[in-house]
Amino acid sequence: MEFSEAKNKFVQTWGALGSQWGINKTMAQIHALLMIAPEPLSMEDIMEELQISRGNASMNLRALMDWGIIYKEYKPGERREFFTSEKDLDELAVKIAQERSKREIKPALKVLKEVSTSVGGTSAEAKHFTEQTTKLYDFVLKADNMLEKVTEFKDNWLARLVVKIMK
Repeated sequence: MEFSEAKNKFVQTWGALGSQWGINKTMAQIHALLMIAPEPLSMEDIMEELQISRGNASMNLRALMDWGIIYKEYKPGERREFFTSEKDLDELAVKIAQERSKREIKPALKVLKEVSTSVGGTSAEAKHFTEQTTKLYDFVLKADNMLEKVTEFKDNWLARLVVKIMK
């Protein structure tokens, strides 16, 4: 397989996987392109490579920066902005996990807490609902706490050891 074919296949596949971790296809493709680029790329480079509009590129670059997985880089003498991706895969995984927790798990916890504590009524159905949503809240909270502990591994020798063993 030639380099350009392999590169294209990787970018397309990473784009398809993007929906699995909460981002759109173009956003994931931009991330893939920046992740494998040996040097920072300009918005124009990204637009040309992926055949996307300036607005689409700009919106998705901004979103990726919000996730904390790509960064702007400035080159002396250049007016254009350049972008690069987080290259450390452990750090990338931590940032994605933290962002997903913030965007998905924390809001779900809020709703579960609200519905499990605010249901009135003494019917068997209401009691069952309260019991089940309380159990679900407790479970999701434990999972989120565990995720937080694992993502703090850089400061925790035990978590680093566990991650090393898992590899």
